[in-house]
Amino acid sequence: MLTVIVDYGSGNLHSAAKSFERAARETGREIRIEVSGDPVRVAAADRVVLPGVGAFADCRAGLNAIPGLHEAIEDSAVTRARPFFGICVGMQLMATRGMEHGAHDGFGWIAGTVDRITPDDPALKIPHMGWNEIRLCTPHPVFRNLGDDAHAYFVHSYAFTDVAAEERLAEVDYGGPIIAAVGRDTMIGTQFHPEKSQAVGLRLIRNFLEWAP
Repeated sequence: MLTVIVDYGSGNLHSAAKSFERAARETGREIRIEVSGDPVRVAAADRVVLPGVGAFADCRAGLNAIPGLHEAIEDSAVTRARPFFGICVGMQLMATRGMEHGAHDGFGWIAGTVDRITPDDPALKIPHMGWNEIRLCTPHPVFRNLGDDAHAYFVHSYAFTDVAAEERLAEVDYGGPIIAAVGRDTMIGTQFHPEKSQAVGLRLIRNFLEWAP
């Protein structure tokens, strides 16, 4: 089974690849992890992971700059319904639109807007950075067995808003609730970085690799 982590010039690819490789070994299955920006490899993958670091518009532009890459991701996740995992801005790109440095179209897979975080407490700094507890909203196989008081690592200034309850998988409290994970059908996304979230992140990655939607 092939899992491709998409390389489009935006993402913590080395760290993500190492975490996915370790989680793959822990499954005991024959799972190959490959980092690639080749649409042909993405199309051949059984699972696709889309990382993202930086601004929404820059990540969108990076994808569009590689001919056929967005189409390959869309075909895999939507048309062929293969498991998809968006991380940080990779998750945000699943939205209808992003409002960072102007309005920009997302993939439109999860109805909602990505907008700047506005904590109720003005003393809280932006970006939201560090470890916070994940509060599960909707049961999902990828979030099974994370344990009580599961914490993950966040670093972001923008977040999903206006997501339907059934597609809101998890939240984090940072001066009010912030959407930490979304999902529907065969696709999920996390605002936090599982590759930086130690045991909780590895468990979540392993769950994704074993997920059979």
